[in-house]
Amino acid sequence: MPDEKQPEKEEELPEFVIEGARSGRSRCKTCRRKIALGGLRIGVLIEGPFGTGYLWHHLKCLAKNRVGFVERAYELEAWNFAKEKPKGLPKIETLRGLGDKVEKQKAERQEMPYAELAPSGRSKCKQCGESIAEGSVRIIVGREVVFGQQVRSTPVKVHPGCIAAELERDDTTVTIDELEIGLRAHSKTMAPEAVDALCTECSAQS
Repeated sequence: MPDEKQPEKEEELPEFVIEGARSGRSRCKTCRRKIALGGLRIGVLIEGPFGTGYLWHHLKCLAKNRVGFVERAYELEAWNFAKEKPKGLPKIETLRGLGDKVEKQKAERQEMPYAELAPSGRSKCKQCGESIAEGSVRIIVGREVVFGQQVRSTPVKVHPGCIAAELERDDTTVTIDELEIGLRAHSKTMAPEAVDALCTECSAQS
């Protein structure tokens, strides 16, 4: 009796692949934009409900957000897993620099809510739609924005006189009580007495 044919063992996929995109159809899972044909991309292996496959990212996008993944891919020389070795690979030091820059920007990012003097007259109040004059006080608060399956907080600028209307919105991320605490804690570029006056003005609207 002939031996039964054994099922072929599935090929084990590498943890990462770095390659030039073989079409212009894939999208970067970090920035959501399409990855151009030939553009450097990195695939991160995942196991999902429908099997194993890669999530693709622009190489630089992943370096900005998960530089540890990129470092690991470089350790494994993940370009050798590509069907065709990509050209123009940046040095790992360059990619680390992108990650460091993003981390520095995050550290310097002001926590909301806060108040500041408008550096120009180009911004507009998200409540009334009028321009915010250069040198005048503006308040920055967060609004919730749904991005795919994530909820993020995006900054909006409003006149102090419009803050009550802004706080009545369902998607505003701060209450009137939290506003005063936040303004006092985060308005680092304003004099304490100016913040005191602003808090009094805001409280009078509630």
